[in-house]
Amino acid sequence: MNNQNLFAALRAAFPNDLDAAAVESDNGLVYSWRDLDRATAMIANLLAGLKLPEGSRIAVQVEKSVEAMMLYLATLRAGYVFLPLNTAYQSAEIEYFIGNAEPAVVVCTGRNFGWVSKIAFKAGTRHVFTLNEDRTGSLLERAAHCGDRHTIAVKGEDDLAAILYTSGTTGRSKGAELTHGNLLSNARVLKDYWGWKPGDVLIHALPIFHVHGLFVALHGALLNGSKMIWFGRFDPKRVIERMPDATVFMGVPTLYTRMLAEPGLGQAAARNMRLFISGSAPLLIETFNEWKERTGHTILERYGMSETIMLTSNPYDARDGERRGGTVGFPLPGVGVRVRSDEGAHVPAGEIGNIEVQGPNVFKGYWRMPGKTKEEFTADGWFKTGDVGKIDALGYVTIVGRSKDLIISGGYNVYPAEIEGYINDMPGVAESALVGVPHPDFGEVGVAVVIPKPGAELDGDRIVAGLKSQLANFKIPKRCFVVKELPRNSMGKVQKNLLREQHRQLFS
Repeated sequence: MNNQNLFAALRAAFPNDLDAAAVESDNGLVYSWRDLDRATAMIANLLAGLKLPEGSRIAVQVEKSVEAMMLYLATLRAGYVFLPLNTAYQSAEIEYFIGNAEPAVVVCTGRNFGWVSKIAFKAGTRHVFTLNEDRTGSLLERAAHCGDRHTIAVKGEDDLAAILYTSGTTGRSKGAELTHGNLLSNARVLKDYWGWKPGDVLIHALPIFHVHGLFVALHGALLNGSKMIWFGRFDPKRVIERMPDATVFMGVPTLYTRMLAEPGLGQAAARNMRLFISGSAPLLIETFNEWKERTGHTILERYGMSETIMLTSNPYDARDGERRGGTVGFPLPGVGVRVRSDEGAHVPAGEIGNIEVQGPNVFKGYWRMPGKTKEEFTADGWFKTGDVGKIDALGYVTIVGRSKDLIISGGYNVYPAEIEGYINDMPGVAESALVGVPHPDFGEVGVAVVIPKPGAELDGDRIVAGLKSQLANFKIPKRCFVVKELPRNSMGKVQKNLLREQHRQLFS
């Protein structure tokens, strides 16, 4: 049988010279392709030696490092299911994910071992390892005793490769199940569509717990046998300094606005660059235009989500059309994108409706949620993205918003219902509403509006402070207002559009 394991395809793309540099890290270390091969084999052997059941989940919440990337690749190599967790998640969130996914192995940072291991062992996880960004931790200590040769586990294209949690609009996170076939088909399409070529070098400055950095950027470079310049944390000045050594950069809009604030950004810095890609949040047209003016490069904006990886992209090749600011381009080859009314009828070109998609990149379903999975697909098998948008007469797709009030802050999804649940549990709170408002740096941030219970005195700053110990920083509202009542329609539903309008200028 032909092995459909994603790692087998990535390994086959390694260059013939295994001693060439594969990754240059920002702390001066250089890893060769041979290092990647040997280290992933050793970690895969460690995992295989634990005699885990077929399909075991490996949950990982660690800081970004080359070793963390190797752990991801080793999980694929050994045939297990990778479960990345945002480093900002706090105990209530981790407890839910571990309880829901029931991972066989949890890997966390040394400093979080105390509380994470307590949660994991209580939930029945047998193995908890540590991995730190300075190449220390029990995972590497144990793997050091394992052999550096490993036969890649045989997987079919429909076998699970990863689960990505996407917070539910009802406050309950859903695990999107992505198969080896989903990930590999998308990586191959993007390799061609974005014109990856021999000698390309990628600046990798994104987190690796989310689709953009873990799949789109990483698979792109590995499938092309391209060197990566690796940043553990985004530093605008240092990224600009390394641009002459690279050809491809992928970022979220916040990274572009931060680089535009640096005097060192100009045509000279970008002289060897071939492609700048933006995604994960809407790119403001001002950023798009200013980048073009400063660097001479037109940013390529694309669109995807946890459940589907990449769906659309502005053209790389000018023969396929121009890159248009404010749009996310055309459906990728093999991907179907359509716009439907709330009743499911076809919407004419240029008119707004609900975006639905299909293709080999579309996920298998939500982990242990068959009812929810069924609900999110149409009768004829298209996935309802929850995004609202339009397709013009030329085929350009434009996203106009979320059907469910999603806030995208700095490239991360914030679901109001989840945060409102935490606020409503606080003493003295009768009700709350969270809305997204424009922000110059993060694109959008949350603003909470809270009604106190009769006789209770609330303080907005204290509510924000109370959330900080419970939730990831990107979910914390930037401001909280205490009011007597919330605007409602005749059905009693809170009119969030009015709240958004009221606080629209808050950060401008």
